[in-house]
Amino acid sequence: MVFSNWPGVPALSRLFARKAAGERPARRVVDHSRRSRSRVLLAAAVFAAGYATIAGRLLTLAVAEQQPAVFLATAADGVSQARPDIRDRNGVLLATDIRTPSLYADPHRIYDVDEAIELLTAAIPELDAAGLRTKLKSDKRFVWLKRELTPEQRDTIHNFGLPGIGFIEENRRFYPSGRLTSHVVGHVNIDNAGIAGMEKHIDKMGLADLHDAGFARNEDQAPVTLTLDVRVQHALRDEIIKAMETFSAKAGAGVVLNVHTGEVLALVSMPDYDPNEPATALEKEAINRITAGVYELGSTFKAFTVAMALDSGEADFNTTYDARSPIRVASFTINDFHAQRRILTLPEVFTHSSNIGTAKMALAAGIERHKEFMHRMGFFERPHTELPESAEPLTPSRWSDLASMTISFGHGFSVAPIQAAAAGAALMNGGLLVDPTFLPRSEAQARALGRQVVKPSTSDMMRELFRMNVAEGTAGKAEAKGFRVGGKTGTAEKVVNGRYSNTKLLTSFLAAFPTDKPEYLMLLMLDEPQATKETHGYRTSGWNAVPTSGKVITRIAPLLGVKPVLD
Repeated sequence: MVFSNWPGVPALSRLFARKAAGERPARRVVDHSRRSRSRVLLAAAVFAAGYATIAGRLLTLAVAEQQPAVFLATAADGVSQARPDIRDRNGVLLATDIRTPSLYADPHRIYDVDEAIELLTAAIPELDAAGLRTKLKSDKRFVWLKRELTPEQRDTIHNFGLPGIGFIEENRRFYPSGRLTSHVVGHVNIDNAGIAGMEKHIDKMGLADLHDAGFARNEDQAPVTLTLDVRVQHALRDEIIKAMETFSAKAGAGVVLNVHTGEVLALVSMPDYDPNEPATALEKEAINRITAGVYELGSTFKAFTVAMALDSGEADFNTTYDARSPIRVASFTINDFHAQRRILTLPEVFTHSSNIGTAKMALAAGIERHKEFMHRMGFFERPHTELPESAEPLTPSRWSDLASMTISFGHGFSVAPIQAAAAGAALMNGGLLVDPTFLPRSEAQARALGRQVVKPSTSDMMRELFRMNVAEGTAGKAEAKGFRVGGKTGTAEKVVNGRYSNTKLLTSFLAAFPTDKPEYLMLLMLDEPQATKETHGYRTSGWNAVPTSGKVITRIAPLLGVKPVLD
C-alpha cells in the first residue's frame, strides 16, 4: 500500500528525518495576551453563572413570599382608617385616634405550633389555646391573633422572637370623656368604624365611603364640633345620679335644648356605658332613653293640650272647666290627684294639673282637631336628629273620645322625650318647631328649617303659664333664685303586664328659663323613684324630678350666660 498520499505523512517524514540528523524541533511561539483574555472571559462567565443562580433563587423566594406580603399590606390598609377628632362646642376633646399594636401570624412560617401557643397564652391569658391552635395550623398566610395589645404585651411577645409572628400598628378610638358623653358621641367597632351615636352618623355622612375609596387614612382631618357643652353635660349627669341615689330610682334621663336653634347642649341617660369598653353598651339598661325610648309622660302633656285650646282661639285665661266631680266613661274614671272639686279657670287647670279640666279641653276640641294638633307638634313621627338611635311613637290604634281624654293628660300616647322637649321649645320660642340637632346651627338656619306650629300669642301665654306653675303651682320646688324658671310637672303610671301600676311611676318635668325671654329648655325624668322621709311618702314629680331640675338650672344657667335677676 502507498501511504505517502495520506494527510500528515510528509510532515512526519520530515520530523523523523530531523531527529535522525540530531536537529531540535523549533519552539512554538505562544500569544500570552490572547491567553489572558480567555482567562478573564472564563472568570466572568463563572461569576455570571453564580450571580444568575443567586438572582434566580431570590426571584423564587420573592414569588413565594408575595402572598403573605399581600395579605399583610391588605390588613394594614384595613386597620389604618383614621377618624376625625370629635369636640364639644368649646373645643374640649371627646373622641380621638391613638395608635395601638395588634398581633398577627403567618401560619406557614410557624415552626413549632406548641411552643408558640405556650408562649402566646402566657403573655395573653385571655387567648383561647384551642382557637389559637386552629389559627396557627390553618392554610392561610395571614390570621389575626389579638387586636389592640397593651405595650407590655407587645414587648413580651416581641422578645420571644417567634418566627411567623408580627405586629401591625392600627388606629384605636379613645374617648377622654368616657361615660360622660357616651350616648351622644357613641362608639366604634374593632375596625374603627362607627356603630353608634355621632360616630355612626359621621360614617353615614361620607367618612365610610372615603375609607372604602382608600382615602382618610391619616390623622389630618378636620375635627367634628358638636353642640354639646361638657360643663352642662356634667352638671346634668351629676344631679341625675344624685337624684337616682336619693330616690332609689332605677333610671334617669335629661336633655337641655336651645329653644331658638334646637341645639342640644346636654343629653344624659342613666345608666350609661363606657365607649372605651364597647361591650358595656350591650347592657339592657344602657339605652339612650332620650331618643331611643318612648314613654307616656303623664301631665307634662297637659302643656300641649292647653296650648291646643289657646291656639284654637276657643279658650283663653278666663275660660272655665267644671272639675267638681270625676269623669266616668264605662268602667273608666278620670279623677284629679290634686282635686279642687270646683270650677277651675284655664290657668288653674294648668297649675293644679287637673286631669278633669284637660280631658274636657280635649272633648271641646274634638277628636279630629286633637289628632291634627298632635300631628302638627311632630308626635306621630320618629324623632329627627343626627343620632341613629331613635324610636317610633306609640299611638292609639283607635282614637275614641276616651283615648282623646287620656291622651290629653299624657296616658295612652308614648313619645321619645326629645320629641316632647322639641315641642316644648316651640311653645317657648314664639311657636316655631325645630328639629333638635347635635351639630352647630344658627338661629337663621333654624328659622329656615322650622315650621310654625302655634301662634306667637299662644307662646306668650304658655310662657306665662309655665312661670305661674313654678311661682304658685305644682312646680314650686323648681325655683332657682334669679333665673325665672317655668315648667310643667308630669307623673305617669307605668304599664305593667298590660295594666297601669300605681306603684311604678315615671316622673318628669318640662322646664324653661328665663321665662320672660326663654333661651333654654330642659326635660328631666326619673324612672320609678321611691318616697323618702323628706317627701312625706310622696313619689310624684313635684317631690323628685322638680327639685332635681331646680338644682340643675342653678348650676347650668350661669355657665350658659344667663344673668340672674335678683329682684
